[in-house]
Amino acid sequence: MARIEVPMPQMGESIAEGTVSKWLKQAGDTVERDEPILEISTDKVDAEIPAPSAGILVEVVVDEGQTVEVGTVVALIDPEGIASINTKPEETQEPNLPSGPEEVPELTDPATPSLVATQTSDMGQSAEERLRSRSTPVVRKIAAEHGIDLADVVGSGHAGRVTKQDIVAFMESSDVTDSSASRMSAAPAREDISIESETSSFWDFFYKEVQHPEYPVRPADQVEGMDKMRRLTAEHMVVAKRVAPHVHSFIEIDFSVIDRIRTLSRSRWEAQNARVSYTAFVAWAVSRVLRDFPMVNSAVSGNNVIYRGNVNLGMAVDLDPGLIVPVVHDADHLGLVGIGNKIVDLAGRARARKLMPDEIQGATFTITNPGVLGTVVGLPVIPKGTSAILGIGSIEKRVAVVTDQQTETDVVAIRKRSLFSLGYDHRIVDGADAARFLSALKEILESFPEDA
Repeated sequence: MARIEVPMPQMGESIAEGTVSKWLKQAGDTVERDEPILEISTDKVDAEIPAPSAGILVEVVVDEGQTVEVGTVVALIDPEGIASINTKPEETQEPNLPSGPEEVPELTDPATPSLVATQTSDMGQSAEERLRSRSTPVVRKIAAEHGIDLADVVGSGHAGRVTKQDIVAFMESSDVTDSSASRMSAAPAREDISIESETSSFWDFFYKEVQHPEYPVRPADQVEGMDKMRRLTAEHMVVAKRVAPHVHSFIEIDFSVIDRIRTLSRSRWEAQNARVSYTAFVAWAVSRVLRDFPMVNSAVSGNNVIYRGNVNLGMAVDLDPGLIVPVVHDADHLGLVGIGNKIVDLAGRARARKLMPDEIQGATFTITNPGVLGTVVGLPVIPKGTSAILGIGSIEKRVAVVTDQQTETDVVAIRKRSLFSLGYDHRIVDGADAARFLSALKEILESFPEDA
């Protein structure tokens, strides 16, 4: 009988691995569909993982405390309870099951937000053989692009599982060996790949492991290894800069009208137990302006452009140390107070490490506010999978030349102002697009509707 795989799920766009922190069920236990069977931990989210199917948990593949890549099979469930019970990979025995292959669907990509579960067709294999023949979708993608048979790659993962690092090292060290050359009619040897070969050169470039240069250590220096969050952030930033050609444009925003609204509404908001910050005003305005600028709310995917149907705002939160970007989903459907409360809620739970997986996924545009720490203006990096990010500089009183509405003459006045920077992917967003976006944002913020 076919078994159901339970893989390590994708808990965020920048998270590549997770740790099994606790098994809530043991091998041999009966489980119900959607019943929590284990707890996992990442640098950003702790979560309970539900069973994808009712049945018997017949095999626990990954022990508590073990960290594995996204997509790694951590357990197997038999929907009808027909299988031998194993608790650890090294104790695995051949199951007494019917012979012959059984046609089943291909493993679903675990990069999707939902938990992935598929039936396996490798019932004539041991647990080690099953894991040896499987790998993450990223690894299979690279292997398919280069015509590599994964059987030729020595895996360093659990039970010989081939990781992304393994296949990259295989390509770099062997330049595609003779043993696999016969299977590469669609992909020339590495030295024959020209820069014009779009597919091959792209995957070579994109999947190349991030290598940080090393420097000599001086006597007075202290050396500490990066923690997991800093390491993932570093890799994410390198890839983001490597792929997207960054351009930045700036504009100055007058917050006088917003200050007046905040003063007039303070007592009403307090009665509602609402907290509406300057960032909430900006987020509300951005969510409306993005409707008219689909290229700013898009993503470049290969030779295509994905115009996002939702306006999901990523809101960068400082964890001191570290950074996380929870997401306000469908922000353009929320009012000003609703967005303000949502931002406060997400930021508070982010610092308490209580965010749910879907609350850090799906951003289509990002807002970061280094101005709260006094930064006048910044040049933020565009998160991968999006085309733009807005940086809010410090909001402070400045001397400005303004037009007196009564006399229609220019006067020198003190106004509360801020510099905004828009970082955008020049593959899809042109400078004129960015200028029009910032001008529209300026207009709505400086004449903010009181009924928002």
